[in-house]
Amino acid sequence: MFKTIDEYISQFPHDVQEILKKIRQVIKENAPDAKEKISYQMPTFELHGNLVHFAAHPKHIGFYPTPTGITAFAHRLSEYKSSKGAVQFPLDRPIPYGLIADIVKFRVEENTKKAEEKLKKKK
Repeated sequence: MFKTIDEYISQFPHDVQEILKKIRQVIKENAPDAKEKISYQMPTFELHGNLVHFAAHPKHIGFYPTPTGITAFAHRLSEYKSSKGAVQFPLDRPIPYGLIADIVKFRVEENTKKAEEKLKKKK
């Protein structure tokens, strides 16, 4: 059981650790107010609820930006294996850090807008 993202990353081979650290950095840069935690035994960022998760697997990095994050970027994700709320970035190909950044920005905007709408309803 992992308690921190550092603990999670440390279990992988050095080359995979470097990819995970870079993904974490990209998320932090594009969601500076998001909080880090471990959820479902995966590195997770939350901002007004879950923002994105990511995880290393034997042959790919799983990136989990919720179904809306997948749908909004379907055209740019078409070359990757994906499902309703997840996409797989193969470890034998360059990781699309720019695409990850764009998805994170989209999710920040989406979660922030939802939180603001909730506040308006309470007033």
